[in-house]
Amino acid sequence: MTYTTVLPIWNATRGRFQKTVEGLPEQDLKLQLGKSTIASLIHHTAEVEYMFAEWFFCKSKSEEIAKPCFTNLAELVDLLSASNEYLLEAMIELPDEDWHKSMESPIGASTPLEAVGRLMYHTGIHAGQISLIQKNGQAK
Repeated sequence: MTYTTVLPIWNATRGRFQKTVEGLPEQDLKLQLGKSTIASLIHHTAEVEYMFAEWFFCKSKSEEIAKPCFTNLAELVDLLSASNEYLLEAMIELPDEDWHKSMESPIGASTPLEAVGRLMYHTGIHAGQISLIQKNGQAK
């Protein structure tokens, strides 16, 4: 399994998340349930994509990732788009034979293929949390 096999699956999952975020009312970014706000979940999702690009696809970001304003939907959408593009660039650069090689990371060993599966799961979890916060959260 390589980039061309993984790409449609990734795009289906990640594209749906992106559309959900793009369709949020900006005032919902402040909604909170427990310690999580919708804005913080969006930011966290982008951060994890950058981390996985580094940990499992050996693509290091040379500059600091700008922290967006957590009340500005356009900035959060831009960050999410940038992290996805960065991850896709990292995936396409990985040689086919490396997709099944286990790599050590701060969260344990995984192959790049397993890492993409973990990212899909991660994105789905946060999509569900955003929906839950919209239904039950309080304005921060």
